[in-house]
Amino acid sequence: MLTRIAVVPYPPLLVPELTVRTGPRTEPVRGACLRATTSLTDSAAEWVAVGVDRRGPTVLEPDTAGTFAGYGVDVPVSLGGDRPAWDPELPVPARGAGWLRQQAGAERVTVRLLAADTPTEQAAELGRQLGSAAAEFGLLVLAEGTNRQDERSPHPPDPRARRLDERLRSAVRDVDRRELLDLDPQLCAELGVASRAAWQCAAGAAGTGNWTGRLVYSDTPHGVTYHVGTWSRAA
Repeated sequence: MLTRIAVVPYPPLLVPELTVRTGPRTEPVRGACLRATTSLTDSAAEWVAVGVDRRGPTVLEPDTAGTFAGYGVDVPVSLGGDRPAWDPELPVPARGAGWLRQQAGAERVTVRLLAADTPTEQAAELGRQLGSAAAEFGLLVLAEGTNRQDERSPHPPDPRARRLDERLRSAVRDVDRRELLDLDPQLCAELGVASRAAWQCAAGAAGTGNWTGRLVYSDTPHGVTYHVGTWSRAA
């Protein structure tokens, strides 16, 4: 039974070798992600990760490996197989899942990638399937907030971004499944929340039972808003 879910962003800046120096804006989000994923490993040695990528829908099995070399430093990552096959174009969410797995000590992670335009009900249904699976695993949700909140953002600021991030923040803190299922795909696309379907998969996974949430981190350190949290099923 699924008993714990961790929600984390997956920017390459989490990897220390890829940053020129550790600054006051980078270390807090990196530390929060490591705390959340270590908590996930405390619950289960094997993970399923859900993210969004142009290669979706697809499944990347644990016998997959790649590298962050495209970001300037050859930092290898593996999803955990004994003899992983090399994927030179491993999607960024999968690289993030592999790196976090290695740091948190999980044995392996299977990565489920959704397309950005996955309908809400389809994303939620995948979550429900994961939430009702008999196997014991931790669910890693790779999702980010808006990228249009302030002057450091990669796109011009939009006043709607702050409100959307407030919704995501409260949903993580309160395990507000309805808030996530009500996310508007068009609004999310306009405000840079490309991982909208992953958020809605999380809502589906926590669709039954009583869950408690813990907001570990929520801020906009480099123009993109990151929300980190854990959900635990009540005994």
